[in-house]
Amino acid sequence: MYTDLLDAVGAGATEGRGVPDPATGRIIGYAPQQSSDDLDAAVAAAKAAQPAWHVVGHDERSRLLVAAAAAVDGRAEDLAQLLTRESGKPLNGPNARMEVGMCSDWLRATAGFDTPQDTLVDDDDARATMSYEPIGVVGAIGPWNWPLMITVWQFAAALRMGNTAVVKPSEYTPLSVLSLVHVINEVLPEGVLQVVSGDREVGARLSEHPDIGKIMFTGSIATGRAIAAAGSSTLKRLTLELGGNDPAIILDDCDPKAIAEDLFWGAFINTGQTCAAVKRVYAAAPVYDELCTALADIAAAVPMGPGTDENNVLGPLQNPAQYHIVSELVDAARESGARILTGGDPVDGPGNFYPATIVADISADNPLVTEEQFGPALPIVRVEDIDEAVDLANSLEVGLGASVWSADRDRALAVARRVRAGTVWINGHAKPDPRIPFGGIKQSGYGLEFGAEGLKAVAVPKVYNG
Repeated sequence: MYTDLLDAVGAGATEGRGVPDPATGRIIGYAPQQSSDDLDAAVAAAKAAQPAWHVVGHDERSRLLVAAAAAVDGRAEDLAQLLTRESGKPLNGPNARMEVGMCSDWLRATAGFDTPQDTLVDDDDARATMSYEPIGVVGAIGPWNWPLMITVWQFAAALRMGNTAVVKPSEYTPLSVLSLVHVINEVLPEGVLQVVSGDREVGARLSEHPDIGKIMFTGSIATGRAIAAAGSSTLKRLTLELGGNDPAIILDDCDPKAIAEDLFWGAFINTGQTCAAVKRVYAAAPVYDELCTALADIAAAVPMGPGTDENNVLGPLQNPAQYHIVSELVDAARESGARILTGGDPVDGPGNFYPATIVADISADNPLVTEEQFGPALPIVRVEDIDEAVDLANSLEVGLGASVWSADRDRALAVARRVRAGTVWINGHAKPDPRIPFGGIKQSGYGLEFGAEGLKAVAVPKVYNG
């Protein structure tokens, strides 16, 4: 049972900060309230462990990452049960069990990537190569929406490249991350992977700590800016995956019923609480009405409820603050004259449940379209031509992901080239792959994760000339 994991990480007692189940409001455990002093001790331990971790080499580090993946598999169900209770996401569907499975998949994939090395020049006059050396200690500050998966994304590449890592989980979802690190540390050498549970004071100290060489952060634009400012005095390297408000452009040759299911889950994965989910749809006028109806039919039928019920695939919003953001944006859209096709009226009862909501006939400048709702409410904007759709897609300050949907892939690619985003999916959305680099542009941050480029991003280049 997951309760023994809570005991192992010191969260089974009644001391510390209570962590509620978003579906019921009941406390499931108590997160240790660690301090900046605890963070300093964790960084010191990681710093002391790093030289030996570097020396063991890529093959051994890869072997240990594979062993860590096996350890996660061995506790997969317990981790998923805990994650469901802490985050609210259901066990089934693209949710808790999938997230835990992706943790072990990502560890194995990261272990299997070729060690990056580039030949720069090799001719009669010169030979130069570039290899990639560890930075030292990498700090990872994770979010609450995919707490396990994104934490693994952050530290797996860092460890593979010979760094040690200090993880600071979100205050909303510390228990699952503490438990994951506990499981993984059963196979890693002491000191290599540290975790510190605390409030913003701990995060601020991690961001400015002189012995941290790089910060990896997933979260809001405002916090990303604060982290960049805090790290500037020591010129920390940064990977910032910040807010997104991903557009989906639906061309006039689509079959709305054929794409509706994939488009729905591109928006409503994790009950809409995903940075790179579809947050706004721009649909061509000829297919607009049929697409709205198809999406509304799916939203009305998809089962929502407590994540521990095996039948549910949508759950509550993780915290009351996010619930209120979604509720206020939908209410404002309704008051402006937008049409609520389904949802929009939460029922009284325990938990942060907001129904799956489809909003049509909404203006392109409505706050539900221009602000990141981060929840189960999808606005659909009617557009008259491709130029209008591209202009609207590019009109915001964010540029994390986007998608273009068409029966003609070449036509979709031609439109995708005009869209300003770090990733543009074709006839799909929010499909992470450990082999394919991912990162945002504009105010959605900078730096790449995943694949060979992700390994390079947690290392420093070193040129051998001669």
